[in-house]
Amino acid sequence: VQCRRLGGGLVQAGGSLRLSCADPRRTTSNNGLGWFRQAPGEEREFVAAISWRGGTTNYANFVKGRFIISRDNAKNTMFLQMNDLKPEDTAVYFCAVSRSSYGTSRREDYRYWGQGTQVTVSS
Repeated sequence: VQCRRLGGGLVQAGGSLRLSCADPRRTTSNNGLGWFRQAPGEEREFVAAISWRGGTTNYANFVKGRFIISRDNAKNTMFLQMNDLKPEDTAVYFCAVSRSSYGTSRREDYRYWGQGTQVTVSS
């Protein structure tokens, strides 16, 4: 899977960015997908997940109401729309493919990981 950042990686607090994750090998069509992030010196943490049909989503509390996860199965692509960004959102963001049809908050439930993309939010 390949993570891409649509728009600049440096944004001011309150701004927005959209991340995409494409899977040219088409391994994600029946799998849940997730976004995680990792700040320097921190553990990788769950951000959001979506089921394979897109009907079920879940979010970490710290992004609820600000981030939106979505997917386009016809294009094997997942998105993370990030709004009202805060400096504490600064991290490398990773997309991941779940082992099941649901996306969960546990890292061990994911089998494929994207290479990550840097997001930096200035105050």
